[in-house]
Amino acid sequence: MAKDAVLIGAVDLAREAAIEAAGDVDAVGEHLSATTESERLVTHLFACALPGYRGWVWSVSLARAPRQKAATVCEAHLVPADDALLAPAWVPWADRVRPGDLEPSMVLPYIPDDARLVPGYEVSGEDEDAMEIWELGLGRARALGSEGRSEVADRWYRGSHGPNAASAIASASPCSTCAFFIPLTGSMRLRFGACSNEWSPSDGKVVSVDHGCGAHSETDVERHSTQWPDPDPVFENQTAVTVDLEEAEEEPEPEPTPEPEQPADEAAEESTEPADEASEPETPDDEPVAPEPVEVDGDVVETEVAPGEPLPEDAAAETTEASEELAEATDAATASEPEQRS
Repeated sequence: MAKDAVLIGAVDLAREAAIEAAGDVDAVGEHLSATTESERLVTHLFACALPGYRGWVWSVSLARAPRQKAATVCEAHLVPADDALLAPAWVPWADRVRPGDLEPSMVLPYIPDDARLVPGYEVSGEDEDAMEIWELGLGRARALGSEGRSEVADRWYRGSHGPNAASAIASASPCSTCAFFIPLTGSMRLRFGACSNEWSPSDGKVVSVDHGCGAHSETDVERHSTQWPDPDPVFENQTAVTVDLEEAEEEPEPEPTPEPEQPADEAAEESTEPADEASEPETPDDEPVAPEPVEVDGDVVETEVAPGEPLPEDAAAETTEASEELAEATDAATASEPEQRS
């Protein structure tokens, strides 16, 4: 197909059309290409500079009449290129909703051909609701079929209230032996029941027969005696007790009283007592005294001295010192008598 030189050369006209469609001159980028769609019809592409539109381009189509030398703008709009960032394909809401998305104000659409359900009159055996049929004369229009019950049982068994839950693994006894376990009716009673224990985290929920928790009716914790002594009892009453938080002042220490002066006669007697005590030899009774040899008529004779007795030479020296101290004490007492008499 021959190229149309008039339409291919009309780049400025195509840019003006793209700017008018974008509403902003900065939103239109550089010229990318010009493609001949058919005879006298060419499409110009410009880069899109809008944020968030990576890979999108401005497309402007130009055309001209036969034997006419002026181009005419057919359309201008934003289109995605091959590597454009696109939104996911549209999915109907009925197919897009998932478990957990339903809110109080929402209503699910009717599913006429639900594989999980069967007509109510087809239900038989232990899953048949005979009481409802007898009372009302009619059963439910549709009931859960065998495929639906199998799907439900597998989902519940794999869930957080099945045997693989953390509480069931740590439990010592299964729910089937608990007094708070209420089995379901029909064929589901062999695998599931409802928990009615308010202390259990599964209260009001369907649990499997081999599920378990710490609130089992037949379990108990071994009781140990306390390792701490009983605290003192605390008595509570309505009497207010005033507590002085200020530090108590320290009491001053009593001053020492002077002792009365003694008369001169008593002082003299006290001064003589140490002298008498000093005259006594201070020899420990426990230490034995070694015997010293004594020379008698040229012969050396060893004498034994009893413990606590002074040696002859030491006894003479101590007696002399005691006599001198007694004389000095007597002279001092005699000198003080004339002064007292005067």
